[in-house]
Amino acid sequence: MTAEEIKEKTNRIFRKVFNDDSLVIYNEMTANEVEKWDSLNHLVMITTIEEEFGIKIKLKELIAMKNVGHLLETIASKQP
Repeated sequence: MTAEEIKEKTNRIFRKVFNDDSLVIYNEMTANEVEKWDSLNHLVMITTIEEEFGIKIKLKELIAMKNVGHLLETIASKQP
């Protein structure tokens, strides 16, 4: 899966989880920039990403993530 395919799939997940069809993710985006991004939706988003991509994200990886770009890099690193 290419980086662009990962980004597109992740963007669809964000739109679904945060219930915002106009949401467009970008590498520097943080939780502060998404109105409905609270702790519960964060868990839903991570769980959905894990299920959709067939991966597991470790707690230490989650803690180290500073923005969506880091999330996308983590997803890419776990692709076969």
